[in-house]
Amino acid sequence: MVEAAMMIPFLLLLFLGTVEFARVGFTYYTAQKMLYGFARLVSVQQGVNFCSGDDAGITLARNLALYGNPEGSGETLLPNLTRENLEVRIERVDSVNGTLITCECDSTGCDAATGGRSPDYVVARFTEGVTVQLRIPLIPTDPIILRPIVRLPYGGT
Repeated sequence: MVEAAMMIPFLLLLFLGTVEFARVGFTYYTAQKMLYGFARLVSVQQGVNFCSGDDAGITLARNLALYGNPEGSGETLLPNLTRENLEVRIERVDSVNGTLITCECDSTGCDAATGGRSPDYVVARFTEGVTVQLRIPLIPTDPIILRPIVRLPYGGT
């Protein structure tokens, strides 16, 4: 009985820690899937203007990723996220050295409205990350900031 009384708090703490780390993993997976859905929808739509801050295609994709509906109403799928927190960036492979560079919004870059060619990749990320606070009793913890990034080939024309 004494041994059981000594081990139960340790086992309970171990169990609660396991549950919390599973919750962090689930949150990361959910954030990754949100970014993938956002980047996928943006990269396959035709006529998306990445250089315009209020493009309808990007707004639609952002609403679907964050809220699960095209109107952008209700609660976000993950807490404390806003539309401004979800960022899309376009990249192109540099022909000189083969590295990825951010595509500029001008006629020599990726601004299709001024004659630029399409980007090679679409990158989606959260600007501030997703913050998760561990809730393990009697153990103070700092928040964990998850920063998933998704890069997909551009498929729209």
